[in-house]
Amino acid sequence: MTTHTPETKKGLDRRVLILAAFMIVVVGGALAALAYVAVSSKTVYIDKAQITAPTVNLGPTNPGTLTAVYVSVNDVLPPNTVVAQVGTELIKSLNGGLVISVNNNIGKSIAANDTVVTVIDPTQLRVVGQVQEDKGLVDIKPGQRAVFTVDAFGGEQFSGIVDEIAPTAESSDVVFSVSDQRQEQNFDVKIRFDQTTHPELKNGMSAKVWVYKQ
Repeated sequence: MTTHTPETKKGLDRRVLILAAFMIVVVGGALAALAYVAVSSKTVYIDKAQITAPTVNLGPTNPGTLTAVYVSVNDVLPPNTVVAQVGTELIKSLNGGLVISVNNNIGKSIAANDTVVTVIDPTQLRVVGQVQEDKGLVDIKPGQRAVFTVDAFGGEQFSGIVDEIAPTAESSDVVFSVSDQRQEQNFDVKIRFDQTTHPELKNGMSAKVWVYKQ
């Protein structure tokens, strides 16, 4: 019969704990890998995306001195709002929107068509990401479900719908090198979400997107 001293038992217990911890790590890693494969087979992952909307730049049709600015950043404007005056010209926001930038250099000269105020339409905010043509683009179609996270809110997930896939590549002026290596083509994918439910999602925030293939 083998007799274990207290010191020997402590050594055995320590080895058992180490072995158990190792097995947990191995099994946990395997399960995580399986989960990743399962998710990646059902989704197209877009690593770099941004919440954005088309901008409207407002400025004078003729050069002059910036004499007044009547709006501030974050103002929400109704249609046909006068936003600034350059010389005798009143600059209007015809469709209204959210003010995201303002030139407050009163007394400075402004050239024709220079931007004084920039606005966006908050209802046109989209999560916009780029997908390479060989990285799942063919699996993305308008109407598909998507989830996305926003860097500012950690791992919180938001729901959306694929709204649009750009009809042409983002890159242009393709140049082939002597190695005949093809240039990667990127296409914008726009995800629509409910702005009224998530007013905390702002223009310019960075995001990551998972588009469900079906």
